[in-house]
Amino acid sequence: MEQTNGIKTWQWIVTVVVIILLIVLGYKMFSGSSSAVVSKTENVDTATSTATKVENANLNRIMVSDQAPGNKVYISSVQLSAGGFVVVQKDNKGTPGDIMGDKYFERGIYPGQVSLTSPTAENGTYYAVIYSDDGDKKFDSKKDLPLKDSAGNVILKVFKVTSSPTDLKG
Repeated sequence: MEQTNGIKTWQWIVTVVVIILLIVLGYKMFSGSSSAVVSKTENVDTATSTATKVENANLNRIMVSDQAPGNKVYISSVQLSAGGFVVVQKDNKGTPGDIMGDKYFERGIYPGQVSLTSPTAENGTYYAVIYSDDGDKKFDSKKDLPLKDSAGNVILKVFKVTSSPTDLKG
């Protein structure tokens, strides 16, 4: 009986030692790999952060949903890298035409509304266009120019006016 009991104890000791060795080896393997991964991740984060800063310097966006007819256009969100204007324009055969209203926005991300000089019409197509500011915070279509994205396209959002828009923002 003592021999059987001794073997069980010996097996138990060997099992515990093996488990401890596996834990230590596993820890060393993963902690060694982990620090290498962290190092690589830190480098990637630094590179991404630098790229993001460069990209954010030119990041300008606008979101506008379809609207109900009226004297205001509700801007869901405008993001500007520097102060500028959201200008609402009538459709002129598929391009922005006559200016109906404008509003100045500071640098950052904001919702807002643009008051119009004339109301939008049912079933009409309109444009919300982002314009730069020459520094005086007063819109002048000769001095303040439409902003363009990295591909050279004017940054704008086309929206429709209908009595039953599906998603009004404001």
